Amino acid sequence: MNILTTVFLRYDNEKIYYPNSVLATKPISNFYRSPDMSDSLEFSIDFKTPLEKIGTLKLKIKQYLENNPQHWHSKHSVVVNEIENVNKIKMALYVDHRMNFQNYAEKSRRKTGLVLEMKRIFEELSIRYDRLPQEVRLVGDTRN
Repeated sequence: MNILTTVFLRYDNEKIYYPNSVLATKPISNFYRSPDMSDSLEFSIDFKTPLEKIGTLKLKIKQYLENNPQHWHSKHSVVVNEIENVNKIKMALYVDHRMNFQNYAEKSRRKTGLVLEMKRIFEELSIRYDRLPQEVRLVGDTRN
């Protein structure tokens, strides 16, 4: 934007110059072309986690998203992806940011907040995942 003219860039990259005196008398629309960005967070919980706790986890995630409407759409999905070795439930949270891809730093900041909130919820509900015990074989020194 200059003092006397404004430059518009057309879809084919042609620059069109309009005097500001003309634009002052015209309505101007702006199409917002970039959709809100989706994000996901994968996590695992212990197979022994009671279904009631999983339900409470889903409720607390929903409350967090609804309490931060400036950052997140309330529509989200918590899904069970698979059960691995009958000891781990692999899950994922799918959310939509209220922003587009152009501001990656802000997207990262918001996701960090979401991850830390998930950690807080896991701690509050005592939801965890412990790896299975691993067999360890010690080989002694046979030189004597």
